[in-house]
Amino acid sequence: MTHIPDFSNRTIVVIGDVILDQYFWGNVDRISPEAPVPVVKVNEKTMNLGGAGNVAMNLKGLKCDHLLIGLRGMDANGDHLSEILEKEGITHRLITTQTHPTTTKTRILGQGQQLIRLDEESTLGVDRQTVNALLNTLDNCLHKADGVIISDYGKGIFASDTAQSIIDRCRSRNIPIFVDPKGRSWDRYNGATCITPNTAEFNLIAPFHEYDETMLQQQAQKSLEQFNLDYLLMTRGARGMSLFSRNRAGIHISTQAQEVYDVSGAGDTVIATLTAAYCSGMPMPDAAGLANTAAGIVVGKIGTQPVIATELKQTLLSRTMTGATKCVDIDQAVDMVAAWRRGGQSVVFTNGCFDILHVGHIKLLHAAAAQGDRLIIGLNSDRSVKHLKGESRPIVPETERAALLSSIRGVDLVVLFGEETPIELIRRLAPEILVKGGDYTPATVVGHDIVEQAGGRVVIIPLIDGVSTTKVIASIQPDQK
Repeated sequence: MTHIPDFSNRTIVVIGDVILDQYFWGNVDRISPEAPVPVVKVNEKTMNLGGAGNVAMNLKGLKCDHLLIGLRGMDANGDHLSEILEKEGITHRLITTQTHPTTTKTRILGQGQQLIRLDEESTLGVDRQTVNALLNTLDNCLHKADGVIISDYGKGIFASDTAQSIIDRCRSRNIPIFVDPKGRSWDRYNGATCITPNTAEFNLIAPFHEYDETMLQQQAQKSLEQFNLDYLLMTRGARGMSLFSRNRAGIHISTQAQEVYDVSGAGDTVIATLTAAYCSGMPMPDAAGLANTAAGIVVGKIGTQPVIATELKQTLLSRTMTGATKCVDIDQAVDMVAAWRRGGQSVVFTNGCFDILHVGHIKLLHAAAAQGDRLIIGLNSDRSVKHLKGESRPIVPETERAALLSSIRGVDLVVLFGEETPIELIRRLAPEILVKGGDYTPATVVGHDIVEQAGGRVVIIPLIDGVSTTKVIASIQPDQK
């Protein structure tokens, strides 16, 4: 599979426990004199959407139309939650309750490693008036829903018969309904289209030995029948996923080898991608494979962060077109930059024709990559090169130049531009660091004013004497200049 569907014409409703994820980022360089605990010097505080909120963020990242339904408390954290939803452009209907605080998870990190988590929450069931308000809100939007997700984090919304009421409503309208479960009983999820437990969650319902695939198959079939499910997708960490349907052998989906930084929110990514794909017409095995790929992307990020469509497309393409997958258009690049910045990463930008790569180019690009976390190259198109260098240039066409640049270590994206200068790219990408070679001064670099006014900086990399594309061409074709 090398493509993803167009999710933009599908509407997915998410109903469940909306969580505020707070992160305190800092450094640890001493132990407290008061107790044998590390002292974290806090450098930055960030807030993200978690739980059902993160499911909605993943749907938005996939460019899927969505609606989030949930609860918030009458507290400052509830205000923060509402502010983030508005800022992120998440379509939502939050009901304010006086009986429950806004569910908040605060993570303290030192040197990027999580040290402790603080939870503010209530797991008691919500009152009938609040349940009715949630169901009435759902009723008012089901007419436009292509799918519904129940995101159960055990914070009270589904403590009674709420989940079953939602499933019955969806079934009566032939709307697929997907459940991210919680707890020791699945009776309340009876009749769902698909349920997506992890290994530990499924073991609570149907105990099995992790390496006994026969036993797992038996328990999965038993659960499918017992709870009247169409599918069961179990996420198994480094072992990938296993998809089960009635009276069929399970399908195992292997994970791709990758470095795992944080599994927070991976389950949200799975159910969002799975639902969007299935409701867009993908067969369930293909939808599960796509969800597995999406989960592999988010575990490579620190903190609760969603997948975005561009990342997913690049990852799929990378399995068949190594290198060229880094070549994106400006809109895709903007999406990628937004995702990187949510993870606290800085963006470096440089540009050029890069016609006939030589050692000077490689030195420049390696030096540029060292200035920040992500490097984007603005590459002059063939038309732009001809305008700047004459009709005999470029020697190497733009597609090949882009592929060559993409294969260089440290290069994250290559974006073609047809204008004489990359000023529009710089405006839209707003890099923190702008890099050019030593034949420029900071004041002569296009876009320096935009970057510096935003608090960024311009870096000039010294050239290698006697090395240039023009000299390389002249040595091969003496008549060319």
